[in-house]
Amino acid sequence: MKNLSRLLFAMLLVLGYSNANAQDKNNPWQITIGANAVDAYPSGDGVPFSETIFSKYVDLDNWNILPSLSTISVSKYVGNGFSIGVAGSLNKIENWGEDANGDALKVDDLSYYAADGTVKYSIGEVLEWKTLDPYVGVGGGYTWIDEVGAGTLNGTLGLNVWFNENVGLTLQSSYKHAFEDYLNTHFQHTAGISIKFGGADTDGDGIYDKDDACPDVPGLEAFKGCPDTDGDGIEDSKDDCPNEAGLAELNGCPDTDGDGIADKDDKCPSVAGLKALNGCPDADGDGITDSDDACPKVSGPAANKGCPWPDTDNDGVLDKDDKCPEVKGTVANNGCPEVTEEIQKTLNEYAKTILFDTGRATIKSQSETVLNDIVNILKEYPTAKFAVEGHTDSVGSAKLNQRLSDSRANSVKEYLVSHGIDAFRLSSLGYGEDKPIDSNKTRAGRANNRRVEINLVK
Repeated sequence: MKNLSRLLFAMLLVLGYSNANAQDKNNPWQITIGANAVDAYPSGDGVPFSETIFSKYVDLDNWNILPSLSTISVSKYVGNGFSIGVAGSLNKIENWGEDANGDALKVDDLSYYAADGTVKYSIGEVLEWKTLDPYVGVGGGYTWIDEVGAGTLNGTLGLNVWFNENVGLTLQSSYKHAFEDYLNTHFQHTAGISIKFGGADTDGDGIYDKDDACPDVPGLEAFKGCPDTDGDGIEDSKDDCPNEAGLAELNGCPDTDGDGIADKDDKCPSVAGLKALNGCPDADGDGITDSDDACPKVSGPAANKGCPWPDTDNDGVLDKDDKCPEVKGTVANNGCPEVTEEIQKTLNEYAKTILFDTGRATIKSQSETVLNDIVNILKEYPTAKFAVEGHTDSVGSAKLNQRLSDSRANSVKEYLVSHGIDAFRLSSLGYGEDKPIDSNKTRAGRANNRRVEINLVK
């Protein structure tokens, strides 16, 4: 039971050590389980590293081998190639040194228990070896032989051979110098299977946090754990367009029209264009983008909106096509202004105030002001054609009224022509009493019916 209690003590020491630091998520752990061999040659010379210490290093006759599971160790990587660990082991001693004849010195199945701590340095990490990982170590411990214990100073050489990232074979040899005469200085050799574990991977991308440049975001091994959201081979941190697959030469941004300008900087992303015009085309090469060029297929100055012909009134109709080149108009009306309903209403409000001598077509002189206002309006619409219409009340015969309305309409037309309105733009027509706008039974109604109208000919 005493022997078992010592083994349990060593195991509890190992487990207690690992639990004390298990919350350090960025440092992987290594556990090794296997068998050990103890070699006490030479024994009792009391001289550390004497000239005979390695003379029979591989003489298996001196080794005490316990082939079953007889050693366990746990170590923790702490950075820069260093790791710290503890180990517990047991064995059965049948050979404990040599006699004067050089033969193994037989003993009566002494029990062997050891608990050791070690600081190891990985040579393989320094050399950036992945499969072979040689290491050296130094430490101390306590060893019991048949229930008698003593402290030891230990030097270690070892080799990890990793089959994959987590599982490997460990071979180790430790020199244990005893501080008490009753415990022989000896070697302990171990061989076992090692398992690495415990590295944190917060984002679950298969890359440990300590090696993950983006530990909180799933990423790719090629980018040290950083993501490439759009899958264009450029990590997001260096990708100007991380959500759209693009080209390396454009820092990960797409170029739909293939003009060498990233879509995000291209004002015409679906049509190949020029860098100087922010990716927009200029078919005629006049330095004006096609969308802003009134003549995209014919070169012209910017002052003419890219056309060789000007647009003097700036109404979007070139002078060569503009029937009113100096008056702003509409494209639908060939560059001339269009008569609106409001203008038409104003014309007739003026026209109905034109006064004539009673029963005659002579225009009274006080109507000149309103007639000049009408002339000014008509000049603003140089291509529009108008009909001057005369109307009377029902007093008198219909024949007389028809003749009077014709004459009055013609008098107004002649006045407008004499004051600068082209005759071809005007027509005159009398309607007599046929189109009243009010009742002819009252004086006011008859006054409203005696009128001149000037209407747009559409």
